[in-house]
Amino acid sequence: MMAHYITFSISITFISWIVGMILGEILKRTAFFKNLSNFNFFKSKRLNQRIGMNVFRWIVKNTFFKFFNAKIELKNKFTTADLEELRKEMTYAEINHLIGFCMVTVFAFIELVRGNYLFALIFIIVNILMNLYPSLLQQENKRRIDRLLKICR
Repeated sequence: MMAHYITFSISITFISWIVGMILGEILKRTAFFKNLSNFNFFKSKRLNQRIGMNVFRWIVKNTFFKFFNAKIELKNKFTTADLEELRKEMTYAEINHLIGFCMVTVFAFIELVRGNYLFALIFIIVNILMNLYPSLLQQENKRRIDRLLKICR
């Protein structure tokens, strides 16, 4: 039964990525999207380290996950325009993951209301690992790019 919960949670989370990309495309055409581009859950680098972002970053850089969004890559030689384009792509990825996070959270809440506590817990864990952490990683990387842009300007 638990294997079913895990595979279903992963499947729904993958679907949430697709939904996030579709809704993200619609959202980026609105004025509200500009407000979201500077949104941060945690501004503290120390807090990011405490929740394991360094480990998560290593996993993304050194496993098959690095192939998921090929647009988010910085070359050795770059211009300010390259940094701005990279930041924009990171914002898109971040917002898409946040949309996916919200979607899967609804599923988890429904299971919680139904009394399926284990299923809801698995939904939340998978959702955090596959939607929230990627979004937090993009936020952290955007802050690093902002520091580089400040130096370049």
